[in-house]
Amino acid sequence: MAQTRTNTKKLVLLALLIAIEVIVAVTPLGSIPIGPIVATVAHIPVIIAAVTMGTGAGAFMGFVFGLLSFLVWTFMPPTPITAFAFTPAYAPGNFWSLVICFVPRILLGVVTALLCQLIGKWDKTGYVALPVSAVVGTLVHTFLVLGGIYVFFGEAYAAAVGASYDMLMGLILTTVATNGITEAILAGVLAVAIGKAVMAYSKHSGAGFRQADRT
Repeated sequence: MAQTRTNTKKLVLLALLIAIEVIVAVTPLGSIPIGPIVATVAHIPVIIAAVTMGTGAGAFMGFVFGLLSFLVWTFMPPTPITAFAFTPAYAPGNFWSLVICFVPRILLGVVTALLCQLIGKWDKTGYVALPVSAVVGTLVHTFLVLGGIYVFFGEAYAAAVGASYDMLMGLILTTVATNGITEAILAGVLAVAIGKAVMAYSKHSGAGFRQADRT
């Protein structure tokens, strides 16, 4: 009975995170202006799933994140000239567009959950495991997306944004240093705030969530 209640609570939380992911992925609510930088929060539901429910939920939410990204870039791309990096619907997009769109998102959930589990073996409070895993997972995601663009579409992407191929690496590193780090810090803060709240509620309600639950 207790296990059934726990599974039901997890399904409800997963459904809520999917709903939030849809909202932040397809509406302007997913973008937060921080000074001159606009940070996205589309990765946050993936991280919350990963740190509270483990690798399976993290990977699934990462897939949802990737699917929504694919749909957005295919049917209402924010910048159509670079949409080919995330969908084969625009030339010269191909199979690697799907890899860039899905694999980093899925690994975001997996890496975050695994790291949270690892650190959580000695950090029982979660005040180290949650932010560190969220920050590292976010940076891994950022590097994989931008690295994939550089490796598979470097010349085409540089031409699309009006830069030379030699300048592209500098542009990528600038993006990591601004948006990437900002989004990682935001993920770390929200992982603690939301993750601890979810686990506290689950403990009170008998749902039994643990940080990076393996189930």
